[in-house]
Amino acid sequence: MVATGGEVASFGGAACQTRPMTRVVDSSEWNALVAHYDEVKDRHLREFFSNDPQRGEDLTATAGDLFLDYSKHRLTGATIGLLADVARRAGVEELRDAMFRGDPINVTEHRSVLHIALRAPRDAEIVVDGVNVVAEVHGVLDRMAAFSERVRSGEWTGHTGKRIDAIVNIGIGGSDLGPRMATTALAAFSDRSMRYRFVSNIDGSDFREATQDLDPETTLFIVASKTFTTLETMTNAGSAREWSLAKLRDDAAVARHFVAVSTNADEVTKFGIDPDNMFGFWDWVGGRYSFDSAIGLSLMLAIGADQFGDMLAGFHAMDEHFRTAPIESNLPMLMGLIGVWYGNCFGAETLAVLPYSQYLAHLPAYLQQLDMESNGKSVTREGEPVGMQTGPIVWGQAGTNGQHAYYQLIHQGTKLIPADFICVARAAQPLGDHQDLLVANLLAQPEALAFGKTREEVIADGVETDQVEARVFAGNHPSSTILMPELTPHTFGQLIALYEHKVFTQGAIWNINSFDQWGVELGKQLAQRIVPELDSDAELTHDSSTNALIRRYRQLRDRRD
Repeated sequence: MVATGGEVASFGGAACQTRPMTRVVDSSEWNALVAHYDEVKDRHLREFFSNDPQRGEDLTATAGDLFLDYSKHRLTGATIGLLADVARRAGVEELRDAMFRGDPINVTEHRSVLHIALRAPRDAEIVVDGVNVVAEVHGVLDRMAAFSERVRSGEWTGHTGKRIDAIVNIGIGGSDLGPRMATTALAAFSDRSMRYRFVSNIDGSDFREATQDLDPETTLFIVASKTFTTLETMTNAGSAREWSLAKLRDDAAVARHFVAVSTNADEVTKFGIDPDNMFGFWDWVGGRYSFDSAIGLSLMLAIGADQFGDMLAGFHAMDEHFRTAPIESNLPMLMGLIGVWYGNCFGAETLAVLPYSQYLAHLPAYLQQLDMESNGKSVTREGEPVGMQTGPIVWGQAGTNGQHAYYQLIHQGTKLIPADFICVARAAQPLGDHQDLLVANLLAQPEALAFGKTREEVIADGVETDQVEARVFAGNHPSSTILMPELTPHTFGQLIALYEHKVFTQGAIWNINSFDQWGVELGKQLAQRIVPELDSDAELTHDSSTNALIRRYRQLRDRRD
């Protein structure tokens, strides 16, 4: 059990001031939670369910189209009440309200955190530095819609007059993971006359494989980089330019085959892109929260502006639920609090996200960045050691594939691994009895994890004595099940916003800044230092291991067998 933590911040007004408060883990609310944990930690889910026949009905919650069953967690209604008390002491509601007001809650970068403005209705008003940012957002959305309609209708053509039939998004991190995941998730709603590719890795094979069957005359590249200087993105963009001009042989062609998502008009123009085809975004949007901005241009090209708007409406519906619902019935807060319960009381270190929809195959990878880049922090908002375990390691895979890979460890291994199962009731592409078989597998897994199989039950099955112990399932493995009627742009928006606000809730309780990412910078800086050393005999001044690796790389690269 963790016994230390950081200062809790309280927010009011545009200045985002903090006031000293009792550390949340030194509070009476936390102490009550600890005492309760000691009472219930060894209880089995079999006992919880046998003692409460209504448990499966009572420990549930609904928001919009999403239904959450959290009854298969090692907790009670009293646990939720105590966790809610901790959240109130930690100032989660105050910090949430400050975010919605536009206060600069990103304290290390002195910025507002306003991904919620990206999906606010046109008539909403969120003022930052005297500017209604919602009006700016809809100005960009209108430009995106007009451009995507020109491409989708065939009005926009390539340099040689041919219709565009391939979209290639070049980005990295949030400029890749979000639109890549969303375009796959909503593929059933996309224009199938076009192909959609994503290039992110600086490994040249990523670009080559993405373009090997494409025609430069019919390919449109989206270069997504706020500064238009990101090493990986601009290296790939340069290769895309060379690839295009090798066939088109006219620098003027760049303006017909490249558009930018950026704020650096000078660099965009130097590259050859018409600044009229540059779509901007704002420093109050973190990359991992941005695919519902211009970063999602590839998605809008795929599904069209109207369905993109339906997705934004889904996001907004969950935003409003998060903003207004009491903690005890607030889906994002419930999921965040349950994560705190396991991470800070039981010591669980990971979270498995298991979507039973092939369309959501990229969701775990997307949530890895959303959660781990946001809450992978070890200092508080005031710069002090956080003193408690923060963000979980997020992993997972689409079911049922994962069942034949790593579920063995979850069922019978030695680690406690809370899991989120995501169920879509109606298939977008019905095929025979596939959907019922898929959902049957999903429903079976949380049941098996929760209740297991006792030694007596194994023996009753007639198993040979020397094989009994290997077939016992301890059970008591916790999970949530999120059920949605179907995967549409609207329900998809709700699902992503649910996880965004769950991450926010946990960061607020841990008193960390979920909206910076300084941890990614050091490696970038060292890479820039190493690049010129790889191509010269310059004196190396790294540690002995790095120096030796650089020398060996030079030899291997230059050797011709």
